[in-house]
Amino acid sequence: MGHAPVLLAEAMDALALKDGGLYVDATFGGGGYSREMLARARCRVIAYDRDPDAIARGVELVAAEPKRFTLLQGRFGDLSADAPVNGVVFDLGVSSYQLDEGRRGFSFRADADLDMRMEKQGPSAADAVNKLSEAALAELIYRYGEDDDSRRIARAIVQERAAHAITRTGLLADTVERAVGGRKGARVHPATKTFQALRMLVNDELGELARGLSAAERVLAPAGRLVVVSFHSLEDRMVKQFIAERADAQGRGTRYAPDLPPERAPSFTLERRRATASSDAEIEANPRARSASLRWATRTDAPAWDELEPPALAPRAEAEWAKLN
Repeated sequence: MGHAPVLLAEAMDALALKDGGLYVDATFGGGGYSREMLARARCRVIAYDRDPDAIARGVELVAAEPKRFTLLQGRFGDLSADAPVNGVVFDLGVSSYQLDEGRRGFSFRADADLDMRMEKQGPSAADAVNKLSEAALAELIYRYGEDDDSRRIARAIVQERAAHAITRTGLLADTVERAVGGRKGARVHPATKTFQALRMLVNDELGELARGLSAAERVLAPAGRLVVVSFHSLEDRMVKQFIAERADAQGRGTRYAPDLPPERAPSFTLERRRATASSDAEIEANPRARSASLRWATRTDAPAWDELEPPALAPRAEAEWAKLN
């Protein structure tokens, strides 16, 4: 199965592509956004990806467009450009390629090593499952996975690993399912949120998003567009708050609490407050689009604000994980 870019047309419209522009695809993945940008305008595109497999998939596009397309292996928190950028687009989360390649351990659809490392380096999800304390696991699954059954799941994981290490995706999924009593007709497998929480921790996804948003703010030219497609509420909330704060759109005062002038000049303007969701037709064609949310804003000529700090959602889990790195 190939990777179908979600909200592709809507993202391209938000970017307002123009000939001669310079654009950044911060999450190359399967290359859908980069290819569409190159097809729609005579522009240059710089693309980033942490995953060496994604870089290998992009070799053909580099060869086809050597003057207009540059592909770099690295984190989008480190993105930079040799000229002011007219647009930056993020397609967050994991790609269909990563989910479909069972050996990567991002999904439990195939029994594989419990890995989940986008860069194939450092501690893996198996390290987190087998080395974090029960309290840290419960906090992680509750905060990052937004799962109310987190304590039961963490307790079951600790009991299971006492007998033997949990190193396979299938065993972890079965352990979670037993802990919460099975699916009971639910459309989503009960281990989905646990896998999401582990993937986010292993790859520091919220920290990387905070750094990526700040980096985009720094490289964007006046009138440049920031476009972000996210797939769960934690990401979307961070993007929404980042844009709202920097666009001075956090809400206005009342007659009892008058509005105060912003402390800093807005670095973005926000022309649309509500997120764009996928159409019914796109969701039917691509179920991954069901949870997608697109937000965009336009850069002003004001200086970039200070680096965005990621929320400390799971301090115990984050502290224990830091000791493993």
